Amino acid sequence: MARPFRRTPGGYTASFEPAERDLIRELAEDVRALLRPADTTADGSTVDPLEALVGITEKPTLPADSAVVRLLPAASNDDETAIEYRRYTERDLRETKRANLAMLAFDIESRDLSLNEEHARAWAAALGDIRLVLADRLYIVDEDTAEDIAAFTDPSEIETQEEYMAVVYNFVSWVQDSLMLAMIDGLDDKETPGRACGETTEQE
Repeated sequence: MARPFRRTPGGYTASFEPAERDLIRELAEDVRALLRPADTTADGSTVDPLEALVGITEKPTLPADSAVVRLLPAASNDDETAIEYRRYTERDLRETKRANLAMLAFDIESRDLSLNEEHARAWAAALGDIRLVLADRLYIVDEDTAEDIAAFTDPSEIETQEEYMAVVYNFVSWVQDSLMLAMIDGLDDKETPGRACGETTEQE
């Protein structure tokens, strides 16, 4: 059973079963693939190296995949302004998110997981992006649908693919929540010297 993140003198620690590590890594790799720039091939080479160097996308468009739209939302209700914003920011945003996901996929291979502040922030962002994609696939659009999905927490009761995705979504949410609580606890430690490191409870 997974053990949640907690703040320790060595960083933010947690542990996961092999199957849980595989799941988190595969999710990170799948979302990272979704975020590959449209003008980038599977091997990472770009059609125009100059564009990649300066971080500009000459002909940006709204992503066709609704999950990617959630990851890279329009910055303005005005179409012209939104496209111009994408032109100068989308490539860097994609690469930042891909770097966070790559860091998570690398870190999760460790049996004794311990994250420093930089890696913890990358994990929090990457887990948030994974949740956004899963939420899109599960059609979570409001509090009512979110509550319906939250009811699926027992893998032994899964009967459909959607229920499996719901369990995965809730597991990823639990991992992210435990990390965020540990990071908040870390902030409290910095503000109160000598305070003992707090611990969170294991997932039920």
